[in-house]
Amino acid sequence: MNRAELIKLAETWFAENDWKPFKFQKDTWKAYLQKKNGLLNAPTGSGKTYGLWVPIVLDYIKKNPDYKTKHKKGLKAIWITPLRALSVEIEQAAKRFAEGMGAHLSVGIRTGDTTQKERAAQKKSMPDLLITTPESLHLLLSSKDYKKMFKNLQAVVVDEWHELLGSKRGVQVELGLSRLKTVSKDLRIWGISATIGNLEQAREVLLGPNSQALKNSVMVKANLNKKIEVKSIIPDKMEKFPWRGHLGLHLIDEVVPIIKSSRTTLLFTNTRSQCEIWFQKLMAKYPEFAGEVAMHHGSINKETRLWVEQAIRNESLKAVVCTSSLDLGVDFAPVETIVQIGGPKGVARFLQRAGRSGHQPGKVSLIYFLPTHAIELIEASALQKAVVKKAVEDRVPYLMSYDVLVQYLNTLAVSDGFYPKEIFPEIASTFCFQGITEEEWLWILNFITKGSQSLQAYDEYKKVEIEEDGRFKINKRGVAMRHRLQIGTIVSDAMLSVKYMKGGYIGTIEEWFISKLNPGDVFTFAGRNLELVRIKNMQVLVKKSSKKTSKVPSWMGGRMTFSAQMSELLREEMYNAATLEERRETSRELISLKPIFERQQKESIIPKSDEFLIETFKTREGYHAIFYPFEGRFVHEALGSLLAYRISLLSPISFSIAFNDYGFELLSDQEIDMQQVLDNNLFTSEYLMDDLYKSLNATEMARRKFRDIAVVSGLVFTGYPNKLVKSKHLQSNSQLLFSVFRDYEDDNLLYQQAFRETFEHQLEEGRLRLSLERIAAQKIVWRKCEKPTPFSFPIITDRLREKLSSEKIEDRIKRMLEQLEK
Repeated sequence: MNRAELIKLAETWFAENDWKPFKFQKDTWKAYLQKKNGLLNAPTGSGKTYGLWVPIVLDYIKKNPDYKTKHKKGLKAIWITPLRALSVEIEQAAKRFAEGMGAHLSVGIRTGDTTQKERAAQKKSMPDLLITTPESLHLLLSSKDYKKMFKNLQAVVVDEWHELLGSKRGVQVELGLSRLKTVSKDLRIWGISATIGNLEQAREVLLGPNSQALKNSVMVKANLNKKIEVKSIIPDKMEKFPWRGHLGLHLIDEVVPIIKSSRTTLLFTNTRSQCEIWFQKLMAKYPEFAGEVAMHHGSINKETRLWVEQAIRNESLKAVVCTSSLDLGVDFAPVETIVQIGGPKGVARFLQRAGRSGHQPGKVSLIYFLPTHAIELIEASALQKAVVKKAVEDRVPYLMSYDVLVQYLNTLAVSDGFYPKEIFPEIASTFCFQGITEEEWLWILNFITKGSQSLQAYDEYKKVEIEEDGRFKINKRGVAMRHRLQIGTIVSDAMLSVKYMKGGYIGTIEEWFISKLNPGDVFTFAGRNLELVRIKNMQVLVKKSSKKTSKVPSWMGGRMTFSAQMSELLREEMYNAATLEERRETSRELISLKPIFERQQKESIIPKSDEFLIETFKTREGYHAIFYPFEGRFVHEALGSLLAYRISLLSPISFSIAFNDYGFELLSDQEIDMQQVLDNNLFTSEYLMDDLYKSLNATEMARRKFRDIAVVSGLVFTGYPNKLVKSKHLQSNSQLLFSVFRDYEDDNLLYQQAFRETFEHQLEEGRLRLSLERIAAQKIVWRKCEKPTPFSFPIITDRLREKLSSEKIEDRIKRMLEQLEK
């Protein structure tokens, strides 16, 4: 069959199902059948699975004309997905087309959820299409004779590539592909990505810079013009002094009519704890929603999550309060309405969520924006512009992740062993390791065989043996088993399972939250008030509680920051607010904030694009200095520490620092000589790295980062499935190693990596430098205020929240508001 006839087959099948293939799908089929590699840029829910599974089947039909009667066994395609939840959807779509074509192609799933029995069956006979995760792909590479398994592999599709790029799981994919390119001679590699700022770079990272695969590749874009409408829920009465304490709960009554008038609504919150609180409050105030409203986040047990996803599909639920656990293509029928509670912190995340409604092509996606405090309406206004401009973030790929490389080499050593001469060119061909030197390579080989120079005396770090023919191999069974248990790069805090005393599993919770509770304490989880009875064998045993007050779990993922794009859009909107009077066209949101802006202008100013605002005032807490870079909380955390350190060099003074996405505060019991700060040019980007090191206790941050590196590289062992090592032991084991390297081997590549990652990824040193350069070019406006201003109020109240319980903070803030309103 020629290409045109093959494509006709697929078109006929689409017509039988009353569908019509999109141009992007046909373009992808054609490119794939021309033996090209590529990146497909398509939004969630646009039919991207059929964009790539169809040509894989057509190619099989072309090579096997008697495909209807005979079946050629063996693995032909691998579909890599970042989320287990997506695998079922892909499986259904793939089976449907294969059966429709009469091709006897089997589809299998292999993730952390796959049972031992299924895995054993797959080992005997692999399915034709395997849907898997990056971790499970590496587990396959760690099995004996893996080359036989992958010999006839034709295609690898990496789904949601934008999610993997910019994480160490992306590096895992790069390394896995570098091996498969050598083992599988006739391989085509495709990625599927939603829109990101650096699509061209995303393709280069996937296929490898300067590679043959990249030269023979295409970019296919789905130009499905999606109309997105953003509607803000604006409170009737605008507080002049916005504060962040109440998570938007004062607008709960505004949300109920939206839920009632839609068939299905998803309410997206930014954190799992906010999700829990919203669900609780909604049920308490509107008990008639019982059975019609559910909750969904990553820590709730799998059965409940699947039940919720199914209930959304068949519309038996009215609404779901959820987190980003429903962000990614969990592919249910379109939901009618989306409500975003609080700023989503990034444009791409917002667009992805908006795309969940009106999921069919040509339909308008409607998303409501509910501000958790008034100033967030500026974000809503900025997001509307972003939607028009399609201003989306870049994902920054990792470079030189030695910990992932060490893990990968151990994986190859566990299976059939490897020869460094053969493997080095493959590794150097990846984007992550394109700059690796001969010297660094030798250090890594030395590390896996001898355990680096300061650990040479300890046998447990000598994992890999060099055999007579020069092959690097792991021969000890215990070492191999421990390595297989620890393949992966997601290092989260130890998760404990939450169970009732009488049995019954509720979900998982992070150890650091539970470690702060005592038996008898009540906490809210999965929508219930639970009393902690005791912790035993990695299990949190609880019983139901009728107490009204409870602690809400907070998860490590709760600290989100603005993306650089979001910060830039926000600054633009802020500058628009400064010239509100002169503008003819302006958004509803900015108009509604007029009372706040007027009050801000009265007490201080709203900075224009060429101005940088500093406010100082005194309260009974002490002397406050507030700075407004509008750069996101991570940059402000670093900027605050940097400035506090530089001021302390001028005069001995100590500060407490508070920050949010808009600015940061230095609070002290003595007055800061602000004129001295301005005269000494303390916002310079010179000596930035040096000062950051000293100001932030960068060693402490790197020490924490090193724990993850130690786990990924296998320096510390996280334990067996039923007997995990406690996180405090992991921390102390990795800290011990960190101190050894610091004192005796500071050229250790893993030790140096901890500092590099701290600066590049955690402190976003590049963004920090740019914001300092921007401030240096602006005119600094210092306002001595009588009392807190509307802009400073959310920052101050945020700091109080850390210290006071929720009842006390409400009272305290009410008193502060009364004084300020006078």
